[in-house]
Formats: sequence, C-alpha cells, structure tokens
Amino acid sequence: MRRALGGIAAQLGVDDSDAQVLHMANNAVYALPEAGIVVRITRSTKLHERIRKGARLGSWFAEVDAPTIRLHGSTRQPLEYEGLLATVWDLIPPASAPNADDLGNVLKEFHSLPAPDFDLPRWDPVGTARKRIADAEALEDDDRETLLTWCDRLEPEVDALITESAGSLVHGDAHVGNLLRRPDGRVVLCDFDSTCLGPSGVDLAAVAAAAIWFADTDEHARLAASYGRDITTDPAWPVLRDARELTFVVGGVPLMASTPGVAEEFKLRLESVMAGDTDASWTPYAVFGKAD
Repeated sequence: MRRALGGIAAQLGVDDSDAQVLHMANNAVYALPEAGIVVRITRSTKLHERIRKGARLGSWFAEVDAPTIRLHGSTRQPLEYEGLLATVWDLIPPASAPNADDLGNVLKEFHSLPAPDFDLPRWDPVGTARKRIADAEALEDDDRETLLTWCDRLEPEVDALITESAGSLVHGDAHVGNLLRRPDGRVVLCDFDSTCLGPSGVDLAAVAAAAIWFADTDEHARLAASYGRDITTDPAWPVLRDARELTFVVGGVPLMASTPGVAEEFKLRLESVMAGDTDASWTPYAVFGKAD
C-alpha cells in the first residue's frame, strides 16, 4: 500500500515523504499534510465499483454543495496504480471533534438532497452480508448456516421496506467517526463506500442499534433530538435494527483467521443476538485490528 501511495503521489506530482496512515482496513487511507490531500486506495480489486461510485459522488457533492468532504483538484478520478484504484480528497486539518448533535444536523441536510442523476445501488444489507460470508475465513459450518438462514429470513422484510420508502440518499455508515469539522466550522461527512438509495432511517438506525450492544452513551438520544426523529419509535425500526445487527455480526467474518480476537468476538455477537441477550457487551472489531 505504501508503494501504491508513492505511485499515486508521483502521478499527482506531490511529495509523499510526510505520509501519515489514517486508516487501514478495506481501504488504505493516507494523509499527505504538505500537499493538503488525503489518498484513499482500495486494497482489493473487488472494491473497484465502490471507489468509482465514490469519485462520481464526490463530483456531484461539489455541484450541490453537499455537507461532505471534497475531491481534490480537477484531475479525473479515480486514479489507477498497478490494478488498484485511488481517490484523492482535500485534507481537513484537525479541529474540535464533531458530536452526535452535529450528526443529526448533517444527516438532516444530507437526506434533503435530491437523488443524483446517475445510478446508485439500493440499500442491500443482506446482499452485502452474503458477500462477507462468502469471503469468510475459518467460519464454522453451523455458524455459516445460522447466518445464511438469518439472511433468508430478513431479505423479504428488507425488500418490503425498500418498496415502501421514497428512496432517499443514504450515507450507509452514519456515525460520529465519519464526521469532520472544516476550518470554517461546517461539519461534513466522509467515507461513501456504503452510500446508496433507501429508507432514510437506515442512517439513524446505526447509532440506535449500537446503543444496545456497545458501551452505553447518550449519542442516540442526542442524534434523535437534533434530527427530530427517534427511529426506535418508527414502525420500520424492527427491520432496520435486525439489518444493522446482521451487519454488526458479519463485519468480522473476513478477518477471523488473520486477526486475533475477532473469532471470539464474532461468536459472542452471533450467540447474543440469537439469544436476545442484550446484557452482552460487544467490542468493536477495529480494536482487534489495532491490537494486531
């Protein structure tokens, strides 16, 4: 990934000697402070459609002044290096951290945008889960069967919810960690890998479901107050919660053999959801990746 960054930097004509790693998961994300950019590189050729979508959205976001980060410069994106694709964004320098109040306000503005005039995928948590299951490391047969049965049960419920919805623009991974505060004070969204069309409640359900399973905070209450809608009182909540819990559980299956601790955390999550044991306390999968 570091070599790929060097190749991308060379195409842009910038120095990459001050590179800082911001994130290393499905994408390698580097800041180049001197050049004032962030470079996001896919770590798999299977993710190319996501990064092409991100580049197209980035151009459109600038046209409609969306509350999002901005693509850098006028170079046609994505860029390519040895079969990998990259997008380049304007760097936002560190500032006071956004909070759940900001998330509610940003999502309200984001959801008010019209759908773009190009195709976006529809919200498909079950399809995404099935892809992760197919890419799983060391997944036991019984657990695989449990997950696939879950997918089969949930899929028609998701389809019905999509049919009933207006098809809003959905960020797809809305949480405080995907917010940044610009120097002018405006709070903006980043990371558009999961952006799609679907029920707007998808973006509210992520924080609400996290409040059930992870360390208890006041983020859900603050998000609901600032957005003006408590998704847990919505008729769609049971399906949205079920879909988010499926996402929470399957997120670790591609890493079970390669990242110590993930297999045990996966087992805890799957068993507690199946048993309805909300007293179980989950640990983010990302914590194990950092420890490794």
